[in-house]
Amino acid sequence: MKFGICSEIFKEWNDMERTINYAKEIGYDGLEIAPFTLSQYVYDIPASTRSDIVRYAEKAALDIVGIHWVFVGPEGVHLTHPDAEVRAFTQKYMLDLVNFCGDVGGKVIIFGSPKQRNVDRDLTYNQAFGYAREIFEAAMPVCEKRDVTICMEQLNHWETNFCHTPEQTVELIEAVNHPNFQLLLDTKAMNFLEEDRATVIRKYGKYLRHYHANDANFKGPGWGDVDFVPIFQALRDIGYDKYVSVEVFDFDDGPEAIATKSLAYLKQASGA
Repeated sequence: MKFGICSEIFKEWNDMERTINYAKEIGYDGLEIAPFTLSQYVYDIPASTRSDIVRYAEKAALDIVGIHWVFVGPEGVHLTHPDAEVRAFTQKYMLDLVNFCGDVGGKVIIFGSPKQRNVDRDLTYNQAFGYAREIFEAAMPVCEKRDVTICMEQLNHWETNFCHTPEQTVELIEAVNHPNFQLLLDTKAMNFLEEDRATVIRKYGKYLRHYHANDANFKGPGWGDVDFVPIFQALRDIGYDKYVSVEVFDFDDGPEAIATKSLAYLKQASGA
């Protein structure tokens, strides 16, 4: 297993080189980039910035894991919108995201974006499911070409009304039926499930491509009550050898403290 960290906690630094070097210096293997920290619209991120990220990462020997929070920032994107023009723009924007991810050397796109996937009151869930499926299916040829996997994130019922259980999320994954469309599980998001996190990991392990580490209190792993020892045991049981990335939502403790304490806890809990 490898450990990554998400870039938005370093947003105020406004310096990708410093962020990459710091993540490497304190022991992370990779960095996940939130595109909104670079530009409102991903297609406005210039080629020079993309090549700089690759250069900084190669120099530091740090992986660019991929991108996340992908629909945060841009206006007019919505996965399940009833308006065909909005969905057409969203479909095109998804391709822009795939190309950005590939340009910076990333391998995964984490699709969370709860507000931008919610089912409108005038739609049935099945209609929304069909719209989402069409958008993701249209992205698969470019994902395959760029060696990028979109990971659909299960979010809980108070965050979204679309794919708010692992079962619903896997149903969409099976409908798209492509190796470049897989599952993301998030520690916080599994907080309200009937089954414990380790059970969910084992149950859906064959779909799992990426894992986000945080606590139910919106802070980093090790900052709350969630015990990661059984989580890591479950990941080992399914033969998971990919990234576990720190993603937090409460930045009050500052990027240095969040990054260092979270990594120390993950290494301790995993026996790394």
